[in-house]
Amino acid sequence: MPATIPCKNVATYVVTVVVSILLFCSCPVGAATAEIEIASLPVIVVGGDRDYPPYEFLDKNGQPAGYNVDLTRAIADVMGIKVEFRFGGWSEMRNALLDGSVSVLQGISYSEGRTRTLAFSPPHTIINHAIFARKETTPVSSIEELHGKEIIVFRDGIMHDYLASLGFASNLVMTETPADALRLLASGQHDYAVLAMLPGMYIIREHKLSNLVPVAKSISTQKYCYAVKKGNEELLARFNEGLAILKKTGQYQEIYDRWLGVLGPAKVAWEKVLWYGGMVLGPLLLILVGTVIWSRTLQKRVAQRTAELALEVTERKRALEELKLHQDKLIQADKMASLGTLVAGVAHEINNPNGLILLNMPILRDVYQDAEETLEARYQNQGDFILGGLPFSRMRHEVPHLLEGMQEGANRIKRIVEELKNFARHDTSAATEIVNFNSVVQTAVRLVDSSIKSSTTRFTAQYASALPPILGNAQRIEQVVVNLILNACQALPDTDHGISLATFHDQDAGTVVFVLIDEGRGIAPEHIARLTDPFFTTKRESGGTGLGLSVSATIVKEHDGSLEFVSTQGAGTTVTLALPVTTRKSP
Repeated sequence: MPATIPCKNVATYVVTVVVSILLFCSCPVGAATAEIEIASLPVIVVGGDRDYPPYEFLDKNGQPAGYNVDLTRAIADVMGIKVEFRFGGWSEMRNALLDGSVSVLQGISYSEGRTRTLAFSPPHTIINHAIFARKETTPVSSIEELHGKEIIVFRDGIMHDYLASLGFASNLVMTETPADALRLLASGQHDYAVLAMLPGMYIIREHKLSNLVPVAKSISTQKYCYAVKKGNEELLARFNEGLAILKKTGQYQEIYDRWLGVLGPAKVAWEKVLWYGGMVLGPLLLILVGTVIWSRTLQKRVAQRTAELALEVTERKRALEELKLHQDKLIQADKMASLGTLVAGVAHEINNPNGLILLNMPILRDVYQDAEETLEARYQNQGDFILGGLPFSRMRHEVPHLLEGMQEGANRIKRIVEELKNFARHDTSAATEIVNFNSVVQTAVRLVDSSIKSSTTRFTAQYASALPPILGNAQRIEQVVVNLILNACQALPDTDHGISLATFHDQDAGTVVFVLIDEGRGIAPEHIARLTDPFFTTKRESGGTGLGLSVSATIVKEHDGSLEFVSTQGAGTTVTLALPVTTRKSP
């Protein structure tokens, strides 16, 4: 028999039902559904380090903040998942992930050792680690120099694992947080601290630890990822998908710039490049203009003095005429001396940033190679996806070529700078080495073998037997031969046109001779006389600097030799290099 309900209870029940219906009807259907769906989702507990700014930390109100926190919240939004942050000491959070009280760590450096228990996402950023020291401490430049020193690290961090694997376990001093490590170092205890560069600089700034400085800034580069306990890869896949969406929509870049862009290396804008370029080139241009004006003033003074000498001493008429003949050469030499000083300074300024490019390019190549396997696996499992704004199926072939092109470009800058420095250098060393001319030419041919093979299928070389020795600098003569062969290769319109070279002994002239003949485009008659002028080139649009033949002519002159060019436009060029033989015997 059904239970009876008192009248008062019935009335109350009816009112409650009516109010609930009215409230439900007053809400949009979609909003109500969304709230029900979100409320029904399980909460994913995300672990974080309470003191690892600017990546993750508890702010002054005790709330989670930082780059990792904003990134996780954005992923949760786009993937429709609920997250709850749980922050504590780093060692505590690692253990929490392993015992299951935390589902995912939002920021952890990847290592092979950690993959035994954890599964990692693709890196969402790269962290560089540095060595910090007190200002009065002897600086070091590498990890190897830390042997025998007391090194502060925070417990269970990647540098703890890394340094222990290198045999530094007995030298390590543990703290619970990076801030504790730097405060301990600043107080005068122990020798060095090793931790991530950005958190270190952030903590030094926020805590005013003004006696600390980074002494080695890039001792280790680590991939910074999400991680779950092995067996929970399904959850990790959802975070990976969310991260990919953020990168596609631009939200990831906004978060990165907000937290890491200020402390990280600034992106180069073309406006700034032009501004700083003007700041550097402007004064150089003024100096160059001043040099030209000074040279012209000098020219006028020389002419004035020459006229005075002609009037005062008629007996010096012959000397005066000779002085006039050589006047232009003297002025040009003075210009070149001044320009050489400028060139040496510019070469030094270019070498510094280009050195950074050459240093960092192998790291970028390694980063891509490390990521390539993961990207390829994703491509095989999930199909094509966007990487850098283009499909991965295209970028997988393009990226290695782009990196190689950047490396080649930096190496080309380095070669041009070396040519500039060679042009500016005044070499006073005596050429007193006994040189086998055939050996020098053969070495030069081997050095440019790849250029020869890519330029022509018809290359011949004939070396005369029993050439007498010459006196000189083998390396500099080799540089001349290399420049001449490279110029011949660049002159060929296609690989069907040939290059031939030969050496022989000209007994009448007392010289050994190198003859190089190419079937290239030839040289215009008006350009023949200027081929060895500094900075003159007919290949400016293809990157020619006009220094190769100028430097070569200087080297030949130092060796009392001669360099001649005979060319017919459209039919090719013949270059003849002659150097005097010596009667000295090898020691």
